[in-house]
Amino acid sequence: MSLSRRSLLAPSLILGLALLGACKHRSQTPPGSLVPVKEMNLPSQVIATGTVTPRVGAEVPVGPRVSGTLKKLYVQIGDVVKKGEVLGVLEEKDLEANVVGAQASLAAARAAEVYAQANYDRLVALLPKGYVSQDSVDVARQNRDSAVANVNRAKAQLDYAKIQYSYATVRAPIDGVVESVSTQEGSTVAATFSAPTFVTILDPTRLEVDAYVDEVDIGGVKVGQEATFTVDAYPNKAFKGKVEAIHPQAVIQDNVVNYDVIIGISDSFVGLLRPTMTANVTITLNTLNGVLAIPMRAVKRENGKTFVMVPAGNGKGLVQRPVTLGRESGDYVQVKAGLSVGDKVFEPGGRSGPETQM
Repeated sequence: MSLSRRSLLAPSLILGLALLGACKHRSQTPPGSLVPVKEMNLPSQVIATGTVTPRVGAEVPVGPRVSGTLKKLYVQIGDVVKKGEVLGVLEEKDLEANVVGAQASLAAARAAEVYAQANYDRLVALLPKGYVSQDSVDVARQNRDSAVANVNRAKAQLDYAKIQYSYATVRAPIDGVVESVSTQEGSTVAATFSAPTFVTILDPTRLEVDAYVDEVDIGGVKVGQEATFTVDAYPNKAFKGKVEAIHPQAVIQDNVVNYDVIIGISDSFVGLLRPTMTANVTITLNTLNGVLAIPMRAVKRENGKTFVMVPAGNGKGLVQRPVTLGRESGDYVQVKAGLSVGDKVFEPGGRSGPETQM
């Protein structure tokens, strides 16, 4: 190789080595940003998983109280019904016949009462004249009283027959939505010790969340505490509620002890939620107001020491600074000592916003 050719390669080689060294030096600097230490409100929270369920009395199975054949069903799944609205009607001819028979019995009893009363009055008028004996009058009084009792019994039987007849028409006991239909027109329903169910009505405005809280956290949960939760159907929406009750009996699943905590749901979310939805629950125990906080990602731990990286005094590079930390809440942690408001710490990975990029 000639001297002139070697002299031309030397500057290019030096430049290439310099660029390689610069790239290597740049690759050793982790990407991230400088974020300021700021005052925040840090809540203490308990995280739990739960299920949206109907409140007691919000889900009602409905059916007739008498046996018979379902003549007409007026609702289907999803129908909105009002309290007292007719849901279905049974074949009522036999029940109607019972009412007619009871009415006839009542008429006969009243006629017998009229005769018994007239006979008693007649004998009472004849007694002072000696035409009848006292015993005859007493017998007439007894017959009259029996006739009155028979009328009352016939009235009761008529009332019972009318009530049984009314059971052939099944009405909605609450406002709500038809959740399920378990029979069809023409089917025979048999009422024994309990009423058969052919329609279930749900009041969608009366829902709650059953949250299962670990035994480690249950000691801090109290009735009245604020709670929020999300469901998969609305992943970006936070629903609000309050702790209303804590079941005293634990629920043990796979050797894990949990306690059922009832979360009441705010009325403003009526209509969005459905039973059996999975809820990711956050219960707020208490809040530390106006404390210094930094992102959790800015904290480093090595050899039993906790520190953050802050800009060096000469403005070049980063240096370690020991810190004392407190409560963790979400992505942030409280700083008890080592930093002040306005200080900046290095957070690996970078964050969106006005922070200084490294």
